Amino acid sequence: MTPITTFAGRAVALFGLGASGLATALALKAGGAQVVAWDDNADGVTKAAGQGIETADLRGADWSGFSALILSPGVPLTHPTPHWTVALAKAAGIEVVGDIELFCRERRALAPGAPFVAITGTNGKSTTTALIAHILRTAGRDVQMGGNIGTAILSLEPPAANRIHVVELSSFQIDLTPSLDPSVGVLLNITPDHLDRHGTFAQYAAIKERLIQGSDQVVVGIDDGPSRAIADRFAEGGADRSTRIHV
Repeated sequence: MTPITTFAGRAVALFGLGASGLATALALKAGGAQVVAWDDNADGVTKAAGQGIETADLRGADWSGFSALILSPGVPLTHPTPHWTVALAKAAGIEVVGDIELFCRERRALAPGAPFVAITGTNGKSTTTALIAHILRTAGRDVQMGGNIGTAILSLEPPAANRIHVVELSSFQIDLTPSLDPSVGVLLNITPDHLDRHGTFAQYAAIKERLIQGSDQVVVGIDDGPSRAIADRFAEGGADRSTRIHV
């Protein structure tokens, strides 16, 4: 587990108690936060309560006491309409973030130089994530693999200077990570997908591009127009820290 200490001593609302949501609640509690969690699925609420997480229907909560809403990536942030928890958080003036954002903040606080490889793309990201992790493990490195590939990121061991986190990210996860800052960002491709959740293809592509914008070094597949345009924009700033590939 990666205990999240950046909310220590503060109250946070959490919605979504699937695998990643429960791992997030436990990590926040371990780091000293007061977590109030809910899910529309009663089984998720029961499981969280059984592991010592405070649960309450957030519809009746006093949102003025929360510092943030931690939202599971499967819950609509903007489209087709914002989830009711998002509307309540916005009305209370608090931020809405996900578990990847919590990891990024903890990494900066705990081990800012810890290697962090983030992979996204419409297709092929799970295979690429698994391959990178396998190569690094075979080379004898301490590797933690998770994210959208199926293992909640906050269930992994904490960031450390000699430990590499290899993380698959969906557009939903990136959308909830405003300060995403990998050591290496990998963008494989962009084709229309999840438009019901992002509204337009342009918005979907812009969310994918955010992974590249925050990365120290980037690898970009250039087999499609949107990805080539992103690679070109990244290079416009001067020193080109990108590697272009065909996928």
